[in-house]
Amino acid sequence: MMNRRGPLAIHRARKIAANSAALFFALAVAVAVALLPRRAAGAELAILRNGFTIRHEHRLMMGTTTRLYLAADDSNFMDVPTEEITGYEKDLSLPVPVAAPAPANSLASIAARSLSAKSELGKSGPAKPPAPPLNEVVNIASAAYHLDPDLVNSVIHAESGFNARAVSPKGARGLMQLMPGTASQLGVDDSFDPQANVTGGSRYLRELLERYDFDLVKALAAYNAGPERVEQYRGVPPYRETRAYVARIVHEYNIKKTAQEKAAKQKAASTRAPSKAPSRTLNGARDTAKPAGTTVAAESPH
Repeated sequence: MMNRRGPLAIHRARKIAANSAALFFALAVAVAVALLPRRAAGAELAILRNGFTIRHEHRLMMGTTTRLYLAADDSNFMDVPTEEITGYEKDLSLPVPVAAPAPANSLASIAARSLSAKSELGKSGPAKPPAPPLNEVVNIASAAYHLDPDLVNSVIHAESGFNARAVSPKGARGLMQLMPGTASQLGVDDSFDPQANVTGGSRYLRELLERYDFDLVKALAAYNAGPERVEQYRGVPPYRETRAYVARIVHEYNIKKTAQEKAAKQKAASTRAPSKAPSRTLNGARDTAKPAGTTVAAESPH
């Protein structure tokens, strides 16, 4: 006997087939997404071990390094060691609303933009020139206060990781992490301005060096924990953070100086003629080249 399907049975079969196709498509999409590199969308805050936060639009994990994209179009990013990131949280700050532009071919809109530009020019004057690059800012500030640019860069690295918008849990701001009171005393109106921040921080570091007879270890400890604590303990305070801070800067600074000395010796050896005998001083001793820099000895924090 032939089994004939009624209209209801045919309808159910078609519905089951459609649901199966939709489920298969959803599973295929889920697998494809899972195979993509880890990349989180939406504005988030990366929480670092030192308490700083870095706002980013999305991120991409690349082994031991996480790339934080600071702009939605991937034009600006920052690579951070993955182990330095303790977690992420949503950025709950509200974006600044942007008004919809008027039609470009509207005569009224053209006239309005012209009047607005003239008004703004009268209020704020000519546009500010672009900010100089950070290495130029560091070199200028270092020369003004007779500091080694490598030392200033090492302090910036330890303080903010070269993040001009960094804010510490205690309220220190900018590249060299100036507290509001210290910034005010140094004449720094905007701690997030790299040029003003580095100039003020270099001046403060120079004052601390002079205060402690150019003892770099004490000056760095005072920069981190405050001069009162250094004088209280007659040296580096017994704080794990301060001792690690001083050791990190001294270690990085010594590495730079050692590399410079090695490069200078290699350059001198390559330019010296092979058959030329070494020059001698009046007393018969060989001349030795001066090192490119001087390393700093520091007691281990441990």
